[in-house]
Amino acid sequence: MASLLCCGPKLAACGIVLSIWGVIMLALLGVFFNIHSAVLIEDVPFTEEDFVENSPARIYRLYEQVSYNCFIAAAIYIVLGGFSFCQIRLNKRKEYMVR
Repeated sequence: MASLLCCGPKLAACGIVLSIWGVIMLALLGVFFNIHSAVLIEDVPFTEEDFVENSPARIYRLYEQVSYNCFIAAAIYIVLGGFSFCQIRLNKRKEYMVR
């Protein structure tokens, strides 16, 4: 039977820690981009043409697009955390197996 174990216990624990930090950081960034925080204007990919219009709706759409990208990246980190958790469980099971 093929083993699904591909990470050691230390690498899996590191993956969980990085996943937790990534989810927290990206979720907060997603929220702040969603409320159009002025501090994050440098991270919004706008051009000169976006400011020529008098309506800020185009800039707000760019803020929301970056917000969605942050939430998608946070979801990817959740998947990575689940994978790392499964690897930790498989490593624990391997410790208790008798050959």
